[in-house]
Amino acid sequence: MLIAVSSLSALGVVFGLILGLAARRFHVEPSGVAAELEAMMPGSNCGQCGFPGCSAAAAALAMGEAAPDCCPPGGRGLAATLADKLGVALDLDGLAEQVPKVAGVKEEICIGCTKCFKACPTDAVVGAMKQIHVVMREACTGCAKCEPLCPTGAIELAPLPVTPQSWVWPKPVFG
Repeated sequence: MLIAVSSLSALGVVFGLILGLAARRFHVEPSGVAAELEAMMPGSNCGQCGFPGCSAAAAALAMGEAAPDCCPPGGRGLAATLADKLGVALDLDGLAEQVPKVAGVKEEICIGCTKCFKACPTDAVVGAMKQIHVVMREACTGCAKCEPLCPTGAIELAPLPVTPQSWVWPKPVFG
């Protein structure tokens, strides 16, 4: 037993050192503009922009393949900031300010088909086949990938409820 534990420990140390050296040797620095744009983004990696995450969206913005208003969770404020950073003109008239939303399940009409369960990128939907599903609010990013898949319309997005922890003092409007 002692030989097995010590040999597995030695293998773990050796492979850990190899991975550490490989990470240092093959490290790639991100481009400066893409890293700055990614730091501005919300970091929810929800996929609402059509890219697999905020880093991919930032890279597309840096290369000019995406518009500054591509991030729905960021809203008008982020779109204006990204447009200023990139030096691009942006019309914000058609862009509505969005509030954070989370998915919710109407338990009385949920049939347990698991389509929402399979589509959720953050595993926020919990349930099993032919059982009622529930959404964990802490894990839900509000990407709305589950909503159109529900055959009964049991899933709907609702604004995130305001609590003392999530309430933000609104900025005054001058002028």
